[in-house]
Amino acid sequence: MWEALFLLGATVVISLSGVMMPGPVTAGAIAKGAEDKKAGIKIALGHAFVEFPVIALVAVGLTFIASWEAKAVIGVVGGALLVYLGIQLFKPVENEEKRFPYSPTIVGVMTSAANPYFFIWWATVGAALITRALEFGVLFLMVFAVVHWSCDLVWDTFLTYSSHSTLDHLYKHRRGVFAACGALTLIFGLWFIISPFF
Repeated sequence: MWEALFLLGATVVISLSGVMMPGPVTAGAIAKGAEDKKAGIKIALGHAFVEFPVIALVAVGLTFIASWEAKAVIGVVGGALLVYLGIQLFKPVENEEKRFPYSPTIVGVMTSAANPYFFIWWATVGAALITRALEFGVLFLMVFAVVHWSCDLVWDTFLTYSSHSTLDHLYKHRRGVFAACGALTLIFGLWFIISPFF
């Protein structure tokens, strides 16, 4: 029970490390937020149309590579990427506005499907999390997916609400959040690297 709760807690922190990294979705949320402060909800829904099938495909693939060796490789590679992401989260982020002529939901789909980092994340860090989640069953995997997507929803909503009012306020607090999340991401990255060997 405690291991499952710990995994969900780790999922939130690790998911935020991926969600908060600057990229197409972030740019889309900021751009559409200037037009509609509720655009983040629609962007997260568009993101879900791409993300949930990816989670299902990764989970099905993992049932065929559930050996200790596969879990060790996934854990080490995913953990190494987490360490890298944790370091990146300490770096300052420049404010670059980009406009998207599409609806927020379409922006969510397009920016997710066209982002190589999104698929790399699920093939490494995400796969490591899914491997752990599957140890508690398919139902828990569904809970995991919803918890992860909730991080997308909260962050995208925060971005659009903040950018709708003022980008200065957003970036003032964003660096502190990045630093805290980066430190935790480093810890979880090291945990993923060593856990398969214990």
